Amino acid sequence: MECTHADDVRDIEPLTPAGCQECLAAGTQEWFHLRLCMTCGHVGCCDSSPGKHASKHWEATGHPIARSFQPGEMWRWCFEHEDLLL
Repeated sequence: MECTHADDVRDIEPLTPAGCQECLAAGTQEWFHLRLCMTCGHVGCCDSSPGKHASKHWEATGHPIARSFQPGEMWRWCFEHEDLLL
């Protein structure tokens, strides 16, 4: 299904620019890649990471779009529609 949230994306500041919010709070840095929530600025680790905190954030909040928080990557993902936004 095509994403209907793309127009809602805006520039947002990360709450924890040093890494995954939950991993940092737990004192670990076990993430593989990071995702930035485009609604609230939450930084969570990707589904290839043990914590899968970006997906858990979406499940808890319903915030649909996250973008890659990796240097040089600009793609976004809509969790609700499972759609890659370039």
